[in-house]
Amino acid sequence: MLKIGHEVVRPGMYVGDAEVTIPVPEELETVPGIPLNNREVDWYAREYPLETQNITERASRDWANSIRDTHVEMREIRKEHDNLNRPLIMAARLTGDQEPTGTASGEDVTEAIKAKCRELGYIEVGITAYDHRYTYQSKKDWVLFPHAICLAYEQDFEPTQTIPSVDAEIVHSSTYRTEGAAGLEIAKFIQGLGYRAQVHSPNDNTGPYIPMFVNAGLGSLGACGYLLTPHVGSRCRIMIITTDANVTHDSPVDYGIHAFCQVCQVCVNRCPGRALMRDKVWWRGIEKHKLYFKRCRPVMARYLGCGICMKVCPIQKYGMSTVMTHYAETGQVLGKGTHDLEGYELEGKGYFGPGELPVFEREFFNTMPNGDTENWAFENLKKQATEAGGAVSDEMIAEFKQQLETGLSQSRDNIGMMEMEDYI
Repeated sequence: MLKIGHEVVRPGMYVGDAEVTIPVPEELETVPGIPLNNREVDWYAREYPLETQNITERASRDWANSIRDTHVEMREIRKEHDNLNRPLIMAARLTGDQEPTGTASGEDVTEAIKAKCRELGYIEVGITAYDHRYTYQSKKDWVLFPHAICLAYEQDFEPTQTIPSVDAEIVHSSTYRTEGAAGLEIAKFIQGLGYRAQVHSPNDNTGPYIPMFVNAGLGSLGACGYLLTPHVGSRCRIMIITTDANVTHDSPVDYGIHAFCQVCQVCVNRCPGRALMRDKVWWRGIEKHKLYFKRCRPVMARYLGCGICMKVCPIQKYGMSTVMTHYAETGQVLGKGTHDLEGYELEGKGYFGPGELPVFEREFFNTMPNGDTENWAFENLKKQATEAGGAVSDEMIAEFKQQLETGLSQSRDNIGMMEMEDYI
């Protein structure tokens, strides 16, 4: 039995469920939240502000969509999601300008808001300051209010265990829509309390939300790049609502996950694209496991959105309390090395059990374009000219011109992308 450094007590997953206790062995203790250097975070936010990959990686996004659309069933699922989700996004965009419908009492409304969120089915609710350092450049002028209500909605267990699959993609999309609709109800509730609220749609993000969830004590950043929450790990979809309500902020928590992921490594070992890094690095002022995008998206595009790093995470499958209790008692990672946790099947490739990984040719990864459409057009022109010994033909210029015009005419807005028969 390992020596326990501290215990974390969390509310039950749903209203009426018993509290859960998460033992954190002393050897896994690090810091509440995540190790970070605020000066570096500030500097990167100022000098290299974040932007959504829908813009910075538009070329690979369009390429991935063209690959995915060869799977007829997946294309229909995505188009249905777009049609159902578009009005939710549009409604969320209007919330920041809506006036309160009630009169503020001046009392702290933290518990009232949290109770309403739980009533509507959110499994994790926490409040922290909205961190503008993580706002996408294209959304800088959109965020209005200082407090971020962080919300996590469970993705159904059974379909998620079939990742990568059509069923898993269906529940992935439907969970976003369910929590998006519930978020609009929360905004109305806050307005009724006499305050303003702005819904940040989970499919129209203003930035990466995980840093604020960590600050609100709702989990830790995992080696997979997902937020690992106490009850369901990465098997949830997250969103935030910002408000000017009179609320109290929560604090970050040391769940032991920052160190545990270094011990576990199941997602790192099982990633079919070898896109997850074994060791942590300092990136934009934060110590984390860095994901290698160029090895991730090609697999996601060809294999039903992939998500294997979610499927094989023991926290997702068994819950943080169960996994940490097992580790404290045995020094072992629950499920590691078993087919139950680590096995998966790739369409057309077959089944891969513990220790087995698919093999892809180099071209599998190298054919994916990078950057936005305009930059990729220029890279193509340079490549063609180089292969021609430095000569630039009229045909090359005409092709470059067409690609450049296409890129410059593309919408940078999520709704606009959906209207172009694209998807979020």
